[in-house]
Formats: sequence, C-alpha cells, structure tokens
Amino acid sequence: MAENMNTGMWKKAFLEIPEVSPEEFSRLDLVSKWLIASRGAVAVMSLLSALIGGLFAYLTGTINPFYVILLALALFLAHGASDLFNDYFDYRSGLDSGNYFRTQYGPQPVISGLMTERQLLVWATVTTVIAGAIGIYFTILRGPAVLAFFILGLIILISYTGGPLPLKKFGIGEPAAFIVWGPLMIGGTFYCLTGTLPAWVMVDSVPYALGVMGVLFAKHTDKLKFDQERNIRTIPVRLGEKKARSATKIIITLMYIVLAVSVVAGYMPYLTAIAFASIPSAMEAYRILGKTRPENKPDDYPSSSWPLWFVGYTFVFNRKYGSLFVVGLIAGVILYHLAGIPPFMKII
Repeated sequence: MAENMNTGMWKKAFLEIPEVSPEEFSRLDLVSKWLIASRGAVAVMSLLSALIGGLFAYLTGTINPFYVILLALALFLAHGASDLFNDYFDYRSGLDSGNYFRTQYGPQPVISGLMTERQLLVWATVTTVIAGAIGIYFTILRGPAVLAFFILGLIILISYTGGPLPLKKFGIGEPAAFIVWGPLMIGGTFYCLTGTLPAWVMVDSVPYALGVMGVLFAKHTDKLKFDQERNIRTIPVRLGEKKARSATKIIITLMYIVLAVSVVAGYMPYLTAIAFASIPSAMEAYRILGKTRPENKPDDYPSSSWPLWFVGYTFVFNRKYGSLFVVGLIAGVILYHLAGIPPFMKII
C-alpha cells in the first residue's frame, strides 16, 4: 500500500475533482479513491466550518489544537459520507441516470464504473461510522449535549436525498445546508472545544452559512429545468429562474449586512471586516445573476465547467469572501494571544 501512495493525487483531489477511468481508479491508493469518490474538493467547505469554529474558540482562550484537528477530520468525513450517500440514493432512485449536470462536479462512482453499488454503500457507511466515533469521543468529553449536534447532522446527512422525505426533493435542502454549515458545524465545533455556546458564536456563523446556501441556490438554479423534469422541488424550482437569481443576490447581500451589523455591535471580531475586500467579486456574481442563463456555452467559458454557470461565479465569490473572513479571524487570534489586543470592539 505504501508504495502506491500518491500524495500528488491527494493535493489534486483537494483542489478539484479529477476525472479518472475505472482502470486508473483501481490503481490508486485508498485515500485517493476516497477523495475522488466523495468529492473531497467540495468537502473542504466543512474543513472551513471547523476552522472558523476553532478560531472563534481561540478568541476566548487557549484551545487544544489536537481537538481542532480531530473535529475538522470528523466534519470532513461527515461531509464526504453525505456525498457518498447522496450518490448512492440518487443512483438507486434513477436520478443520476443520464444526468449531464451531475457529471460536471465529479464522477458518479457507480455510473462511472469506479465502484459497485454495494461498494459505494459500504464506503458511505464506514465513513459515517468513523465520523460518528469521533462524535462519541467528544460526547464522552463534553457530555450528552454533543449528541444533539451529532444526531441532527446524521438526520440531515441521510435524508438530504434518501429516506421517505428527501430534503432536496421537497425544497428543504437549501435551508438544511444553512443550518449544517453554520450553527451546526461552527457552533458544534465551538461547543466541543469549550463546553459553552454563547449567542455571538451562533450569530457569527451566519455569514459563512449564507455563503454555502448561496452556492447551493446557484447550483440548483443552473439545474432548474433538469430538476423540474425529475420532480425535484428545490427552492429555485419553486421560485423560477428569475426569482431564484434574485434570491441568490439577496443572500450575497445579506452576507455583508450581517457582517457589518455584527462587527459594529461588537458581536463579530472587527478584523473580519476585511471580507468587504471581496466586493468586486460579489459585483461580478451580481452581474452574472442579473441575466438569464445562456442556452449555449459562451466561447470564453471553460468547457469543463459547462453546463454549470451561476454556481461558478457564486463559488468564486464565496471562496474569496470566506478566505478573507478566515484571514481576519487568524489576525484577530494572533493579536489577541501575542499582544493582548481585544478581538471585539463595540462601535455603537
């Protein structure tokens, strides 16, 4: 196994979702296979949630870095398990059959011939068990309240596309993403690290949660006609393209409004205001969202990204906003621990 370890593929799978043939996939090491099958590049969003929750905790005192790493691993695995289960249930229901959109954000493990249906289910289950074991460890460490985060996350993980009432199919997927990547992951990380959950942490989780929900809105707007044909009633399907595009712009705007109000009120570390430097990227996303989705790929648009359109620009904006937000948090932690400069400042 060791001689087959391909760290170059690990790095590539963190940055993008590689297209590999079944023959190439069979020769890869276990980690590379997992990262490709679970869309590890997308699961990085969960690492950011853990990082944000960890940095919030560091703003209140000294935190065990091993716990931060362990929680980041648990959330990363949980996200990967969710994607694996989503592919399993979508394959079982026939939704991924002939799905042109699905192939644009990573190979469907079964349809692409990378693994069998049974193997996909085993991988999803084992991944969930490992993430759950870490959850049990923190339950022992912090008490039964951790179970509330774990159980709610498990319910959403399994029921996003599976079960008798799939959240995505009934227009609950987008709000569920907001809950998971904001209060649940960020708030849960903070609680596991500190044993407390102050109101400001929940408030400060909102901008990043909105960002994740905005990306999902944009993706579902790209897939609107396809989902409509399959009777998948996402919120964009219910709204129609024009209103869905407007809703995505509102979500982006709210990310700045919540940040500004929270900083001024002293709830948000003031250095996170550096995220306003992402406004040019937001304006580009606004411009794209202000127009109807083109029927055919523009000449200057990457072929590998088509037919996804709105989500590409929204994702780029979200990545810049999120990166700057994290930079502000890191700067606040450094100044607080090295110079004793308070990270919060009530302006009004």
